Amino acid sequence: MLTFDPHTTALVLIDLQKGVLRHILAPYSAEQVIQTAGELAGRFRAASATVVLVNVNFSPDFRDAPRQAVDRPMAIPPGGFPPDFAELIDGLAQPGDLRITKRQWGAFFGTELDLQLRRRGIQTIVLAGVSTNMGVESTARQAWEHGYAIVLAEDATSARSAEMHQFAVSNILPHLSRVTKAAEISFGL
Repeated sequence: MLTFDPHTTALVLIDLQKGVLRHILAPYSAEQVIQTAGELAGRFRAASATVVLVNVNFSPDFRDAPRQAVDRPMAIPPGGFPPDFAELIDGLAQPGDLRITKRQWGAFFGTELDLQLRRRGIQTIVLAGVSTNMGVESTARQAWEHGYAIVLAEDATSARSAEMHQFAVSNILPHLSRVTKAAEISFGL
């Protein structure tokens, strides 16, 4: 069991939104991630701890999307993303939650996430969401570089394949964070 101070710990949920959760995920299904992340958010709220909901979105013309030359550029469907692409899953957001919209994989660059966490005295981030090896891992790297202690709620994250998830959880994230199950996260003073 890992025990945290609710006054200095925040839950940061990455891309639990309709357009992202339409994809098949592994090793945990979208439904499993939603359930586990929702229960974890409920425990954070009950402890009066900070909950941050991060989504990714772009302007209709995608001029705010990264455009560097890469071997696999972001696939934009003809006509753009569906109108509800950036909407958080129903029932996730609650009054008092912080909302951050990002325009790239990581949640720190180009957003006010760091500012809002520091103003609230946050020192530890519990991280969960989709995709383990992209948005979650990128945010973990950035959080580590900003000096935050990081905990990954492994069973509240998932990826496009179990192999991608497992590689990040076994080989990258242990160098940046403590990796645990959501049920092992508790609060105390």
